[in-house]
Amino acid sequence: MEPAWAGKLQDAIASAPQGTGPGQIDPAKPAGFLGIPGAPQVNMILAFCWAVWVGWIFSTVGAFGGVMAGVGHMSIFGLGGYAKSFKETTPALNKAVTDSIRGSNQYLVGLSALISSFNYYRMGRLVVPLAVSLGIGSILGAWGSVTLSAGKISFSQYQGYFGLFVLALGVYLFYETSSAGQASKKKAKAAAAAFEASVKKQKSGEKVDTAAMGVKVTKISMTVISFTFYGVEFKFNPLIPFIGGIVISAIAAFLGVGGGFLLVPFLTSVAELPMYLAAGTSALAVLISMITSIVTLISKGVQFDWVLIGIELCGIALGSVIGPRTSKYFSDILLKRLFIVLALYVGIDYVLRGFFNYRIFG
Repeated sequence: MEPAWAGKLQDAIASAPQGTGPGQIDPAKPAGFLGIPGAPQVNMILAFCWAVWVGWIFSTVGAFGGVMAGVGHMSIFGLGGYAKSFKETTPALNKAVTDSIRGSNQYLVGLSALISSFNYYRMGRLVVPLAVSLGIGSILGAWGSVTLSAGKISFSQYQGYFGLFVLALGVYLFYETSSAGQASKKKAKAAAAAFEASVKKQKSGEKVDTAAMGVKVTKISMTVISFTFYGVEFKFNPLIPFIGGIVISAIAAFLGVGGGFLLVPFLTSVAELPMYLAAGTSALAVLISMITSIVTLISKGVQFDWVLIGIELCGIALGSVIGPRTSKYFSDILLKRLFIVLALYVGIDYVLRGFFNYRIFG
């Protein structure tokens, strides 16, 4: 027996007015995204290449994979404009395509998070107890957010809020890289400096066992977890990342992204980790959140374009293998500034598009 939600997309397509104009479906045209006649037909080579970029950026900085996946689906592939065209004529189809975009983003980030977590763990650059604390909280946040928002968000709302959160984050991170923001991060700077020094030794031909100098958990209790990284000791209360995980994953699941763009600032600011640890730790926390969000979306009847996702996952796998191996060649501050540039670009563009229907970037 088919589940009750199996025909939701088909019903939405059937209810859309037929014709050749915006917000209409032309049955004579070939099927595109989600099998909808006349929907955008995504170039699979472009999809693969974009997915490589998504996998690389997420596995390098531990964030922005979902944001870049969203940019690809909404802007590069033209799915955003297509979804928006049904806002007035067929709201059900508008929301169905929007939910599919949200879920598609999460599939890509989920695979990248899985591969990145494994690679960073092997390199000694993943704080497992911290990621698990975040991940447990993220299960509650992701489930609640998706349950409350699935099928209820129009594309314009989604795009606007997507940009607003990203823009706010970019502004905050800009402050973080200033002299005032850096003044309170002595531990992170010391650990980053030690790590960068070991990389320089490797470049000069000296053998360095970086994994042996990586994360070493020294104490685990209900109130304090401590670990060392390149001789620098860090401590945190596991309750704080648990609460942070709930809030961050709720926002991320609503936006249809991994949440790394919020997790990384949380890890570098609240937990005071260097970026070299934030990427891997964020990846594992994101993986837990993504599994929860995807399962919840599927249970709500969200449909996906499996051919497109399959091609993208191949690109994600390639980019995610490359990222952890190249990230060590970028300085800690450079990675943050790359993060900021992307945040400001995406944030400004999507706020204007979503809330004001105004484009400044094409």
